Amino acid sequence: MTTIKSEPQSVLILGAGSDIAFACAGLWAKEGKHILLAGRNTSELDRRAADLKVRYQASVSVHLFDARKFDSHETFYQSLPYRPDIVLCAFGYLGDQAKACHDFEEALNIMESNYTGAVSILNIVAADMIQRKSGGIIGISSVAGERGRMSNYHYGSAKAGFTAYLSGLRNRLAHEGLRVMTVKPGFVRTRMTEGLPLPAPLTATAEKAGKDIVQAWKKKKDVLYTLWMWKWVMWIIRNIPEFVFKKLKL
Repeated sequence: MTTIKSEPQSVLILGAGSDIAFACAGLWAKEGKHILLAGRNTSELDRRAADLKVRYQASVSVHLFDARKFDSHETFYQSLPYRPDIVLCAFGYLGDQAKACHDFEEALNIMESNYTGAVSILNIVAADMIQRKSGGIIGISSVAGERGRMSNYHYGSAKAGFTAYLSGLRNRLAHEGLRVMTVKPGFVRTRMTEGLPLPAPLTATAEKAGKDIVQAWKKKKDVLYTLWMWKWVMWIIRNIPEFVFKKLKL
């Protein structure tokens, strides 16, 4: 096994091309943490790393990571220059719901990008953190996982699985003195949602979501809804009787 240098003030961001992830990266870089940006598009991440270095005089490194290449995850993690103090799992894929209904490759992409890939890498991360007795995990799930809706139930079902996984992981790691936080964003204006008709009062910017995440982690929250009102919106949606819910077009 490769020896990795200890760096307690480092943050590994999986899916660092995400707008929310980059907003978090900026806040952590400002605090002086070493930022490990990981994702598929390393050219884009190089540009983002340069921005962080100029803006915050931050220590930043870029690493190739593909959530769907499960066999590469162990090697990827062991090759990192630092053992991360925090791991933010931010990758995901909204996908095309209509296409996924008749094209299993699209359905599989949605499931692997939002659930299976996350489980694969976070199992490795958790094992390392248990061995070190140090570290914490933040997983970005979604309010879409709280009840299946006809408009995005492939994506929602994958996020539901991820939410349940994070809950179980939190239960397990709590006995080791380690933390896991689940983030459930509602509507957020990002490249992934570009072009969608999002209701302004319920829609956050990526910067607002990133700030909420970093602050909630400091406050040792277990679950974060961002924006905050989504906690109550989803309470209503979860409690609509099924005989009424199935008649709705959501």
